[in-house]
Amino acid sequence: MNIVLGTGPLGLSVMEELLRRGEPVTMVNSSGKGPQLEVVKVIQANLMDEGQTRQVMKGAKVIYQCASPAYHKWDSLFGRIQDHIVNGAAASGAKLIVAENLYMYGPVETVMTENLPFAASTKKGRVRGEMSEQLLQAHLEGKVQVAIGRGSDFFGPRVVNSSVGERFFMPILKGKPSSVFGDPDKKHTYTFIEDFGRALVTLGSHEEALGKVWHVPNAPAVTTRQFADLVGRVVGVSSSIKPMGRMMLRIGGLFIPAARESIEMLYQFEEDFIVDSSKFSSQFGMTATPLEESIAKTVAWYRSKA
Repeated sequence: MNIVLGTGPLGLSVMEELLRRGEPVTMVNSSGKGPQLEVVKVIQANLMDEGQTRQVMKGAKVIYQCASPAYHKWDSLFGRIQDHIVNGAAASGAKLIVAENLYMYGPVETVMTENLPFAASTKKGRVRGEMSEQLLQAHLEGKVQVAIGRGSDFFGPRVVNSSVGERFFMPILKGKPSSVFGDPDKKHTYTFIEDFGRALVTLGSHEEALGKVWHVPNAPAVTTRQFADLVGRVVGVSSSIKPMGRMMLRIGGLFIPAARESIEMLYQFEEDFIVDSSKFSSQFGMTATPLEESIAKTVAWYRSKA
């Protein structure tokens, strides 16, 4: 049995890939509501409760961890949630495939590879680093079998809360300027959500993935301005952007906790932010969806939503 924790965009992308492979899927979230599919079971559980977490993992073969607390509650909740998940996976004897981002590396002046040291000085970066170290240590100790897939800022169908989410795509679809973080002329790696989901399922189906960190496949990095131009080309409009700096985020943060929490991560958009995912592609033969194709799929989803 495959269990997917979280029914956000990434969890649903993992679900879709498992279904494409003919695998049974059970989804877990805090509401018990989810995709209305006969072949998918949705279970309600509070991952802050270790007993409930262990219960929903019984009988699992592979557990895909795609759940997270509210962005502004990472430091107080995320570590405890992971502890419960690790203990539940260990009790069930399941492989644990964990989705992570790149916060633990901190500001870098080079292309990011999996062997970079953790040098984060931000609050959320330190949380991510500590959690990742704990996962790998649990694997080394033989407590649980773990593989980690790390992705950059993602986009795609159902991705709303992202630097290239709803507030990026919808203005372009309406022929209006799109707000972007930092310097739009610095290169940035963006991860297509469907590639992320496919990569995690690939890790879950290969024993050689265990005990290691993998950057999931990404298309070549482009500047955010170039990314917006590609969206405009698909939409059939001339795109325009308006950079959003620290001051604007501070003003927004007075009313929106997520905006306030984004300020410390703005460094990712102020210099080149390029991820090397060649290790994954070389090992498993999977490459990223070309940007033109992934953006077209994303635009189609936003149009259907509108």
